[in-house]
Amino acid sequence: MKIKVILLSAALALSGRILFAQQNSDHKFQRPLKEVLMDISKRFNVRLKWTEVEVEGKMLDYADFRIRPYSVEESLSNVLTPFDYKFVKQEGNFYKIKNYEYASRTDADGVKMLAYLSSLYADSVQWNSRKECLRREVRERLGIDVLLRARIKSTPLFSKERIYNGYVVQNFSLETLPGLYVCGSIYKPVTKGKHSLIICPNGHFQEGRYRKDQQQRMATLARMGAICVDYDLFAWGESLLQFHEEDHRKSAAQMIQALNGMSILDFMYNRKDVDKKRVGVNGGSGGGSQTVLLTILDQRFTALAPVVSLSSHFDGGCPCESGLPVFFACGGTNNAELAAMNAPKPMLIVSDGNDWTNTVPTLEYPYIQHIYQYYGATKNVTNVHLPEEGHDFGPNKRNAVYDFFTITFQLDSSMRDESKVTVESTAKMLSFGEKGEKLPKNAIRSFGELEKLLDHLKK
Repeated sequence: MKIKVILLSAALALSGRILFAQQNSDHKFQRPLKEVLMDISKRFNVRLKWTEVEVEGKMLDYADFRIRPYSVEESLSNVLTPFDYKFVKQEGNFYKIKNYEYASRTDADGVKMLAYLSSLYADSVQWNSRKECLRREVRERLGIDVLLRARIKSTPLFSKERIYNGYVVQNFSLETLPGLYVCGSIYKPVTKGKHSLIICPNGHFQEGRYRKDQQQRMATLARMGAICVDYDLFAWGESLLQFHEEDHRKSAAQMIQALNGMSILDFMYNRKDVDKKRVGVNGGSGGGSQTVLLTILDQRFTALAPVVSLSSHFDGGCPCESGLPVFFACGGTNNAELAAMNAPKPMLIVSDGNDWTNTVPTLEYPYIQHIYQYYGATKNVTNVHLPEEGHDFGPNKRNAVYDFFTITFQLDSSMRDESKVTVESTAKMLSFGEKGEKLPKNAIRSFGELEKLLDHLKK
């Protein structure tokens, strides 16, 4: 036994000499990434979790030179950056290591970015110049005008109306590009006359626009006097008859969804029952990102309400929100600045305490208020912050939307009662049938076909 202990000690001593012998510039002071992370964990007394990334077998050049003995976070940044990894601080001394997310930054980055943007304009003249630059470059970087010029002149196909308590629902399908269709539903009041119009792009909530809370919001606003239109995301809902789920995460989704929203506004705008002076847009999460983008692309919107989406340090985690380089416009921008372009139009920002909108009351909202101040219209922008809530479109978020449009569009608050809403089955909300049997024969059937069409249009 004594001989074994001596041999083990000798082996350890030898391995130590080999390790330190390799710690020189000839070997780029290289060490295993996993080993370095374990050393950081021990040195700073923190817990690290890296199950989402692969650290086994990865070697880090100039490893110990990257350690900052006075800062665990600077050390982690230096160590992880070469592998395109990042850390996310959790509660206490716990850090989660994840893949780099191009659309996500830190709260501190948001503070610096808004400070930088604010330095670009000191009055309404300078701001208006910046705004025109943004409006022009966002369109160019999105490539939307190429699609708008290629749109076909199609008339929407409608289902039979379904009459409920104080409102009517009707499905529609619309061909935007040759063979490309978008489907949705129109909720309208039973009352006659001109009504406000609210376009409602959908977000990434489970069950899409067919879910209960979406129908509650659409129908309640319709009962209160607004015509509301929602529609499928690209490669969601009935769009899956033409594409696969994974196609939703293609960059083209951002452009197609913008095209769909603008096309729906076009056919709704000239209806005899629509009041053109009251045209709103409202969506949550990814639908909130679309809400802001649509208002930049089309100035016919007179009010907007992005919900659980607005941020200066998060562009949206899906390529349908950030897949194209719109945030590089005019040297760099973000959703807070893009939303501020709507000043002095009425705007509601709904935020919560448990997602990326948790900084809105102290960061994005004051910045946007400052822009509205250029027009003497700070009262036109409001923030409803729900610090104990998370990322959803729950009752308190919906109530904030009802309050906003009641005031902004003079809706009838006496009709605000979600219990009066009939929640329909998904089957009733489909335009092309439960098995897609009514999908037009000319419909595109793959993303490859769409790519060929887009390439042709760009020539």
